[in-house]
Amino acid sequence: MTAVATAGTTGYSRVIAPPGWSRWLVPPAALSIHLAIGQAYAWSVFKPPLEKSMHISGTGSALPFQIAIVMLGLSAAFGGTLVERRGPRWAMTVSLLCFCSGLLISALGAFANAYWLIVFGYGFVGGIGLGIGYISPVSTLIRWFPDRPGMATGFAIMGFGGGALIASPWTTQLLTTFGRDNVGIAQTFLVMGLTYAVFMSVGVLLVRVPPPGWRPAGWVPQEKPAKLISLHDVAANDAIRTPQFWLLWIVLCCNVTAGIGILEKAAPMVIDFFAQTATPVTAAAAAGFVAVLSAANMAGRIGWSSLSDLIGRKNVYRVYLGVGALAYAVVWSAGQANKALFILGAMVILSFYGGGFATIPAYLKDLFGTYQVGAIHGRVLTAWSVAGVAGPLIVNAIADSGAGQGKSGPELYGASFAVMIALLCAGFVANELIRPVAAKHHRPVATPVVRTEGSPA
Repeated sequence: MTAVATAGTTGYSRVIAPPGWSRWLVPPAALSIHLAIGQAYAWSVFKPPLEKSMHISGTGSALPFQIAIVMLGLSAAFGGTLVERRGPRWAMTVSLLCFCSGLLISALGAFANAYWLIVFGYGFVGGIGLGIGYISPVSTLIRWFPDRPGMATGFAIMGFGGGALIASPWTTQLLTTFGRDNVGIAQTFLVMGLTYAVFMSVGVLLVRVPPPGWRPAGWVPQEKPAKLISLHDVAANDAIRTPQFWLLWIVLCCNVTAGIGILEKAAPMVIDFFAQTATPVTAAAAAGFVAVLSAANMAGRIGWSSLSDLIGRKNVYRVYLGVGALAYAVVWSAGQANKALFILGAMVILSFYGGGFATIPAYLKDLFGTYQVGAIHGRVLTAWSVAGVAGPLIVNAIADSGAGQGKSGPELYGASFAVMIALLCAGFVANELIRPVAAKHHRPVATPVVRTEGSPA
């Protein structure tokens, strides 16, 4: 049976890579999707104008972002198997339609002064686009780069973390140009929705999947891999019955909650922290802080995940969770006295946050194999849904409560930082408990048809 015929049985026939196709064209395709949907990480720039123009609280202005992250996890979980079956081009197209439609619906909501439309558009519809888009290239990249899975997924998922690096200053500029009232916010959503639609189309057209059994030239799988790297595959429905899946779910949930709590509140937080000092932070500088955190998030995704190929996934998660807890303690105890230390500590936390996202697909591949790693990844991302609600809720609710009691500055965030440190410690313990998957969950081993890079399809 030819490669095209075999691919056709899985729905991939129209995007199968032809002979001689370079695998290095696939990461840019993934990046075009992830850089666009990564705009979600710049949501904090929208918070102040929304709160002022629509008279809502900090907790209320976080709602579209929270719903978007919930829908990201749910759509990734329920759509993961479908993405595996229909392929990356179908998934990227669905992501484009949902994410950009969500921005356009939000534009209508802002123009009509109907906040519920922004919550529905950006949160519900756009969140589906986030989830399907996020997992769309993961299994494809792992299959193209079996020799460097951490680097490959980190390179693509780096785009999601780096999306705010583009979106934060761009959103600020659009709001400055159009105005920070309802009409200006609506025009900003409109321009972003149309522009991202064009940008994401590049990934849809460029993505390809390897022929079945393809391998990079000169690469041979290890016969005796490291302890936590399995030579066996586990189906998605079986994976969720293992303790390894749920321990990884806890690890991801704790790491994401700790990072997203800062990220969603970044612009108001840095303003609050230094409002009573000799060097207060302006709105423009706060937007720059969001961009800096986005750069750290992005760098962590490619840097830490690439390091995981060398030192192992378990070891790198020890860094994310253990050192992350220490970084939170430093920001909490010494941040106000030293602005550079505050920024550096926040950057470290966000680099671990991004690294955790980028490393989790490779960790799943190590434990459960490549058979349905995209579907398993989608299901573990429900941890992100929980964290997407918990992180902002913890930080915003405590800050709002503190403000109501007359507190200000760092006092608004002390209790929430303590919660984050405790969560990172809990995640550290969960990571230590992870062991190889029991043989009873393994699928029967099939003899693959091997094709090396550059061989005929």
